Amino acid sequence: MSLNLLDYDAERLGQLMVQMGEKPFRAKQLLKWVHQRGAADFDVMSDIAKSFRQKLTEQACVAPPSMMAEQIAQDGTRKWLLDVGTGNGVEAVFIPEDDRGTLCVSSQVGCALDCTFCSTARQGFNRNLSTAEIIGQLWWANQRLSFDAARLGNAVNDDTRIVSNVVMMGMGEPLANYDNVVAAMRLMLDDNAYGLSRRRVTLSTSGMVPQLDRLREDCPVALAVSLHAPNDKIRDEIVPINKKYPLKELLNACNRYLEKAPRDFVTFEYVMLAGINDQPEHARQLVDLARSVSCKFNLIPFNPFPNSGYARSGREAIHRFRDILIQAGYIVTVRKTRGDDIDAACGQLAGQVLDKTRRTEKMAETRPILFQQK
Repeated sequence: MSLNLLDYDAERLGQLMVQMGEKPFRAKQLLKWVHQRGAADFDVMSDIAKSFRQKLTEQACVAPPSMMAEQIAQDGTRKWLLDVGTGNGVEAVFIPEDDRGTLCVSSQVGCALDCTFCSTARQGFNRNLSTAEIIGQLWWANQRLSFDAARLGNAVNDDTRIVSNVVMMGMGEPLANYDNVVAAMRLMLDDNAYGLSRRRVTLSTSGMVPQLDRLREDCPVALAVSLHAPNDKIRDEIVPINKKYPLKELLNACNRYLEKAPRDFVTFEYVMLAGINDQPEHARQLVDLARSVSCKFNLIPFNPFPNSGYARSGREAIHRFRDILIQAGYIVTVRKTRGDDIDAACGQLAGQVLDKTRRTEKMAETRPILFQQK
């Protein structure tokens, strides 16, 4: 079986070079060819000895996920369904803005957690993605977007890279696939690969506390925490992992993380669910809850999907909630919904999941619609 070089960060690639009887510096050459120049054909690697290129051709490959489908929203957001084999597909989303291009990357086929308002969670879970399948989404997006830019006559270089930011906010819980996600993020940060700063790589977690402490030591990047509730009672219902790692324990982990984080704040993500967590008393509880953490809030209007059982908070409720937080001294943004016409917005990613958990089947049998807008 060929070795997929997308599976190797700098350290492991150096070890592989030694195993293949080559000098460790070959790893740096390969990283640049594969990740910076997007080369998948060893024959084009002109500064590598022909004998080594032949060896690579015989033993290795560069194999990112292939595209199964592409959708482009009216606002320019692009969603790709990428083939990860055995009937499974994951979704990656590119969001273009005036000052940045953000790629939302998936870490699992489906999600093993069961957040009740998330379309991905409703699809169940199949498996973790490999490092190659995670970094392959960035590799693939760069090639696709660069090709489209060249076709339109727009030059792309290191100063105007199309993907300038990566968020681990796609399908899955990144910290549940810890080793592969960290290896992929190290490639994102490596100057010989994608060269992104730690501030431009964000990991979003629902709150796996032990892994969060590991990440602080291994690869601290910008942190977003899917909070979504002002107290344990509500969070236990809508983010069930809270029963294992309740809010006090999670917030303490956030403070520990900030000791080594590239930013001096955590972003708390908070999806706005009508009648569930969007009332003024909830905002006041949130003010008190977060006082111990240097943080900002990102309020996310709920993005509907079929049979979700939830409704989006109204604009007036969102603004009222926002104003209470601002008056308490917090920085608050209300996320602009992007790509919802192609189901590419936050919480809408579903992909193509052969569910090993039978979650969809079990839910159809046992779970009632939990909440409905009154």
